[in-house]
Amino acid sequence: MLPAFEQVAALFHDCGVDVSRETYEMMEVYAAFLVAYNEKVNLTAVTEGNEILRKHFLDSMLLAVKCGSYLPEGGAVLDIGSGAGFPGVPLCIVRPDLDITLLDSLNKRIVFLDALREKLGITYRTIHGRAEELARKQEYRERFDAVTARAVAAMPVLAEYSLPFVKQNGYWMAMKGPNEEIRPALQGIRMLGGHSEEDVRYSLPGGDERVIFVVKKCSPTPTKYPRNSGQIRQKPL
Repeated sequence: MLPAFEQVAALFHDCGVDVSRETYEMMEVYAAFLVAYNEKVNLTAVTEGNEILRKHFLDSMLLAVKCGSYLPEGGAVLDIGSGAGFPGVPLCIVRPDLDITLLDSLNKRIVFLDALREKLGITYRTIHGRAEELARKQEYRERFDAVTARAVAAMPVLAEYSLPFVKQNGYWMAMKGPNEEIRPALQGIRMLGGHSEEDVRYSLPGGDERVIFVVKKCSPTPTKYPRNSGQIRQKPL
C-alpha cells in the first residue's frame, strides 16, 4: 500500500533519512497491519498509504535525525502514549541499538503493539499503565536516558507525565504541531528538574510543520511529583 521502494527511498533521503529495502519492507508490513487492525480497534485517523508514510513513518524517523545527539548509543528510551507505535516503533527500526519501551494506558493498544513486534521481528518492551502512576515506581522513576511523546497532551500536563521518568542529564523530547508553545510549561519544567534545551522546527514533505521541544533533566524531580491525573489536569504546574 506504500509507494514503490525507489520513490520512498528518494523522499526519505531528501529529508536526511536513509531507508534500506529491509526497512521499506518492514514499513510495508507495518502499514498493512495497522490499516487492517484499525478496522476493529481505532488506532489512527491516518489510513492512506502516502499519509501513513509521511505523517507517521517519516515524522517518527526524523526524531533520530533531528535529535540524534540526545539519543545515546544503547540508551534506554521510553515512549509515552505510544498508541499505534509512533514514534517508538519506527525509531526502533532505524535505531536498533536503542533499548525502547512503549507505554500506553489502553490495553487494546498494547495488544496491537505486541502483535506488531512479532510481525516485524524487532525488539522493544511494552507497558500497560498510566504514566503518573508508573513514574512513582522505583523501577521506572528517573531510569531513562530519553523520553519521547508525540501529541498526547498539552505541554504543561505532558511535562509532569514525562520528566519524572528521565534520569539526570537525560532528555525529554515532545513532538508537537506548529501551534503549541513551550512557554506555558517552563515554570513546571523547572519545578520538575528540567531546563529547555532547544526547539527543533522542521516541515514534512507537503508542508506540514512540526516542532520537537527538547528539555534536559538537570536535577532530580521532587518526590511529590507526579501528582494524580486529576490534579495534573485541573491545575497544571
